Amino acid sequence: MRTELCTDEREFGRLAEEWGRLYRHCGTATPFQSHAWLHSWWLSYGTPGRLRLVLVRDGGDLVAAAPLMLVRQPWPALVPLGGSISDFGDVLIEDGERADRAAAALADGLATAARTALIDFREVRPGGAVERVYASWRGPRRQVPDSLCLELPAVPMDDLIGRLATAKAQQRVRAKLRKLSTLGVERRAVRPDEVDTALRRLLELHRLQWQGRKVTTEHLQDRFAEHLIRSVGPMVRAGDAVVTEFLVDGTVVAVDLTLLSDRLAGGYLYGAHPQLRERKADVATMLLHACAQHTGTGGAAGGRRVLSLLRGNEPYKHHWRPQPVVNQRFLLARRRTSPLMSAAVCDVAARSRGKKLLDRFAGWRERGGGRP
Repeated sequence: MRTELCTDEREFGRLAEEWGRLYRHCGTATPFQSHAWLHSWWLSYGTPGRLRLVLVRDGGDLVAAAPLMLVRQPWPALVPLGGSISDFGDVLIEDGERADRAAAALADGLATAARTALIDFREVRPGGAVERVYASWRGPRRQVPDSLCLELPAVPMDDLIGRLATAKAQQRVRAKLRKLSTLGVERRAVRPDEVDTALRRLLELHRLQWQGRKVTTEHLQDRFAEHLIRSVGPMVRAGDAVVTEFLVDGTVVAVDLTLLSDRLAGGYLYGAHPQLRERKADVATMLLHACAQHTGTGGAAGGRRVLSLLRGNEPYKHHWRPQPVVNQRFLLARRRTSPLMSAAVCDVAARSRGKKLLDRFAGWRERGGGRP
């Protein structure tokens, strides 16, 4: 096996076909490792001269790939493409008998590419392909917790309702579904040739629904819109995403983007007109019902295993009694860069302590400033 380092974005674009083949043969891959998502992200967010794709080939076959970029702050590091708008980071390694050799070769290629930089894989879903690289790494290494995700089993909506804690809670959700039916809410999967228009409508509705409230500001930026529109069309055609429109009396009142892989379906972003809530429609239930439709088909074993609520610990998600799953962060260093790894671990610990203090303070305020 031989390793290559690609730093040219035009060459990155030309890798689409063989990258797609590798992606299909890596069972742990999520939609955030698809070529359409990563290449589009680079075009919107990448810094010229910082692209670092470490590729492993066996003969003519691409058997492993690490999509990275070089950052300078707060210290020199190779970090995954996809940034903060991607819920999972990982590498791609072909499943099968070549996997261990490909992982070892990828580890060697990463060590060569890193030079004086730390390698910092963030937001790796448990079981991700990076774990193979970590096992093969011959230098200093550390694994620390990253963001919390919440996951539900890939079962029909009736079974999700059955997971609720009480019969009364189950009755409330069924009443909400009946309300959606009474309002005449219909849904349709958008055809590939309609995706661009539907996504523009999604972003318009997203902006409208959050007007006057705290919102993730990146979702309102032109570069995010360009990335989403450029990436999702190819993903829909490849079966890695589905865009759903919700209509009342023929008018689109909400649009949802769900991302798909062999193992999971996850609702990524939606936009809903405020009139839906004014008419007492429960948007969260509507979206979960739609997302659950995509867990019964697809996947390597004929069905996806997980309905992911992606990153975030929002209270409304806990209503469904999800399973908490913690993403992992893998830090890989060479002897000369081990001080950078130590600095990163100290930064993680400091941030964790700060978050605990803030959570305690918030709880104290909720109790009216009583004894913390």
